[in-house]
Amino acid sequence: MAISINTNLAAAVAVQNLNKTNKLLNSSQLNIATGLRVNGPKDDASTYAIAQNQRGDVAGFKAIRSALASGESAVNVAIDAGKAISDLLIEIKAKVVQSNQSTLDAASRTALHNDMKALRDQITSIVNTAEFNDVNLIQSGAPTFSVLSNVDGSVIKVSAQEMHTTSLAVNAINLLTSANAASALGAINTAILIASERLAGLGASAKRLDVQSEFIVKLTDVLIDGVGNLVDADMGEESARLQALQVKQQLGIQAISIANAQPQSVLGLFR
Repeated sequence: MAISINTNLAAAVAVQNLNKTNKLLNSSQLNIATGLRVNGPKDDASTYAIAQNQRGDVAGFKAIRSALASGESAVNVAIDAGKAISDLLIEIKAKVVQSNQSTLDAASRTALHNDMKALRDQITSIVNTAEFNDVNLIQSGAPTFSVLSNVDGSVIKVSAQEMHTTSLAVNAINLLTSANAASALGAINTAILIASERLAGLGASAKRLDVQSEFIVKLTDVLIDGVGNLVDADMGEESARLQALQVKQQLGIQAISIANAQPQSVLGLFR
């Protein structure tokens, strides 16, 4: 082989190998820094595309989770208000039963009537404040409430359950006479039954929302895990790869040093 000082093929090859090692080393360091094996389409175009599609699905399901959580809150507020109203109706019944005594004097009847009226007014106050995010499911004229439940636009419809005094038919009862008290007893018993039925309707809707929310959470977790399986880096493997590349880098630098020293042997020919 001819000896030349103008062309050093060994050094050129050593530089190429070092550049290749440096490129792999940079890639490994990026994988470790980000925790990802696929950081962009040039790493693995098809895998990156699949992962991006699944990330889009995950974002959609997270939005669904927010919608369901908001819906659950609105229904739960209505349920809590309904329970309070049901308890007030029971208290009103106690006043009605007390007033169904023919021997009661006018002052006692008036006192019982005023107590009952205060409890009835409290029902109105609860109905007016049982609102979450502008949704009140127990007020007069409340519409059906639709909660987004899937990325395809499907909804869970929650029927309003009016529980104001008019819908419960207790808005006009009074206990000022024995006859009125007797009539009020039937009305309050009916109101308690109606309130219980409407509470059951709200409870069924809340259960549907809760089941769907749990399913969306599980589905989201599966998709996130799937994306991880596609693009996440194996940190143990990357650590071993990084150490090996660092050794190769040092050897590459040493190889360049040795290759660059070869032309100096020409000087020995002229001694």
